[in-house]
Amino acid sequence: MPPTDPPRARILIVDDVPENLAVLGELLQHEGYQVQVANGGAVALRLAAGPLQPDLILLDVTMPGMDGYEVLRRLRADPATAALPVLFLTARGDPGDEEYGLQQGAEDYLTKPIRPALVLARVRNQLQAKRARDVLANQNALLEAEVRRRMEDNDRIQRVTIRALAHLAETRDPETGNHILRTQSYMGLLARGLSGHPRHGQVLDEAMIEQLVRSAPLHDIGKVGIPDHILLKRSPLNDEEWAVMKTHARLGADAIEQAESDIDHPVPFLQIAAQIARWHHERWDGRGYPDGLAGEAIPLAARLMAVADVFDSLVSPRVYKQPFSLEQARQAIIDGRATQFDPDVVDVFIDRFDDFVAVAHRHRPPDG
Repeated sequence: MPPTDPPRARILIVDDVPENLAVLGELLQHEGYQVQVANGGAVALRLAAGPLQPDLILLDVTMPGMDGYEVLRRLRADPATAALPVLFLTARGDPGDEEYGLQQGAEDYLTKPIRPALVLARVRNQLQAKRARDVLANQNALLEAEVRRRMEDNDRIQRVTIRALAHLAETRDPETGNHILRTQSYMGLLARGLSGHPRHGQVLDEAMIEQLVRSAPLHDIGKVGIPDHILLKRSPLNDEEWAVMKTHARLGADAIEQAESDIDHPVPFLQIAAQIARWHHERWDGRGYPDGLAGEAIPLAARLMAVADVFDSLVSPRVYKQPFSLEQARQAIIDGRATQFDPDVVDVFIDRFDDFVAVAHRHRPPDG
């Protein structure tokens, strides 16, 4: 009866007795298998890890130099050969020997003298089991690849959606060209710099930093709710207009929270985005808006965004003001330390100022 496993499966026979190699080799070749032979452990290990890797190893236990148990131990220790099925062949017939061999990781255990029908049946069973494992492994690999692809697609869609929403707000204010790119970069610089601080390091791991950077573009999304005659006014706002302008912080947070309420589980970056949108105009001394929070009552994400946003606003031109020089903006941030801004965040800003300058030049306004 022909074997039910795939044709031309490759079997490695390891035995120090030439006659045993010849008998087993002839038996297996007659059944259509490809046969490799090794007369010792060192040769067996080399063939097992080679380009023509066997599908099954028939391994003698009692060999000079390196016995079968040691060969199996080394096979299992090497990731390239750890999964190869091994069938022990030995003259040791004691039940304790068989139990020990199986405990070492062999798939099966046959005693000599060999019985051809039994050997072929055991070989066939092991090859069928290996084929099933290989099929399952391939299916799992394909499934994992598909999951990764979908996650990457979802990630790209999320990033594009965030950028589209942020640009929607930015198009309402055409003077803020590349503001999104700059503030997003500043957020990353500040968060990574602060991650080395003993009071913030545990919170600002790489995953949190990624969420902060991803959320940053939505900080001014609430400006879509500000009337054009205020948002686009080409002169400073009066008190009444300024009161309306300040509502953009609450409008943005409310819009993000409403979006999150429409789904059945929390989305971390949306939670952070809502914090940034609502509180990035709060001040360390409590004199900001919309809620008059002070100190560490202001979420860290918003404290980071406050420095990023104000610095960019200072160095950007407006119809009602000339841009500050980079050095003037630097001094303004320093002057706001412990009054407008978190002192720790300002310290990082000072330390990373050259990087801020590089970002400002790299993402200057289109006509800048």
